[in-house]
Amino acid sequence: MTRAARSVASPHVVSIEDFRPIARQRIPKSVFDYLDGGAEGEVTLRENCRVFNDVTFRPRHAVSLSECSMCTTVLGFKLALPILLAPVGYSRLMHPGGEVAAARAAGRAGLGYILSTISGHKLEDVREGSTGPVFYQLYLMGGRGAAEAAIERARVAGFNALVVTIDTPVSGIRERDYRNGMKELISGGPFEKIPYLPQILSRPGWLVSYFLDGGLPGLPNVIVPGKGPLPLVDVAAALAESAVTWADLKWIREIWKGPIVVKGVLTGDDALRSIDEGAAAISVSNHGGRQLDGVPASLRVLPEVVEAVKGRIEVLMDGGIRRGTDIAKALCMGARAVLCGRAYAYGLAAAGEAGVDRAIEILRVDLERTLRLLGCASVGELDRSYVNVPQSWEAG
Repeated sequence: MTRAARSVASPHVVSIEDFRPIARQRIPKSVFDYLDGGAEGEVTLRENCRVFNDVTFRPRHAVSLSECSMCTTVLGFKLALPILLAPVGYSRLMHPGGEVAAARAAGRAGLGYILSTISGHKLEDVREGSTGPVFYQLYLMGGRGAAEAAIERARVAGFNALVVTIDTPVSGIRERDYRNGMKELISGGPFEKIPYLPQILSRPGWLVSYFLDGGLPGLPNVIVPGKGPLPLVDVAAALAESAVTWADLKWIREIWKGPIVVKGVLTGDDALRSIDEGAAAISVSNHGGRQLDGVPASLRVLPEVVEAVKGRIEVLMDGGIRRGTDIAKALCMGARAVLCGRAYAYGLAAAGEAGVDRAIEILRVDLERTLRLLGCASVGELDRSYVNVPQSWEAG
């Protein structure tokens, strides 16, 4: 066992929450709060996790199970667990291995991985690193020319699906980033950086790794025609100029012949529109509480979306997944699988690839234990009969 793996083994790390203090200690405050924080007052961020407490289980007792199957399929791809690792931007700032390390861990565990457009590693390297299905999450940063080039590169590299995020016409205001000087540290001049340097200098291990990795990464998957890779400092401005519309979905479908997942659906109406525009799956998501604060938790609107689509496309869900019980509740309420973002990103920040391995293992063991305690032989058998859902949710 490597030193990194030992640092996150039991009893140091027993649950996903145990990664947070380790990550906080290892990386600068500005990077940790970028990972940990949400928009405005962080109401939706907190509610994403809290809302799972409102759903309780209805177990079948006196049931003996020789084994529990946790396998499922998403878009026809077999997964060992009903989990895809969600796109997490700036992963390379959390650890030099970044997206490549996360993709390798996902493939090793038989999970899917979704690569963010805001990646510090080339999409070809990420695809090569994983033995499992890998999807590319698309922002229209840099304009249609840059997006079309990225889509073609993803096709050639062997990406299995495209994930189009529809909830980011502008970047949400994440107040922690402003207080920590994230913008000044990334793009400010020397004098602008000075007030925020102590938090960086207080993490010498991270700082050495950062410089050995080449310093501030660009965005190698956003190649602006005539200009080259988009600098990381231009991300917020680029997002403000790259809102995805339903008309863009038509254009994307014309140039990408594989399956498309629409991510950021919070209403039955948008779910139905996604079907009309040719989506093969949707992800019920509020962007981890990082965009519009005050929208419902993802789990809260899952019943409305599931009812609206009536099985015509696959429904995924992301937001607040920290335990195997959370995964089971989402599946009981109609999700085919869940996307986990912070759950593995805390592990990445704490211990690199070994931390991602450990996060996945925690969720795997948690989910299997939950199935056995529910008296359910497989994730495919989980349905509403295994949970109590508040009556007020039934009205959507």
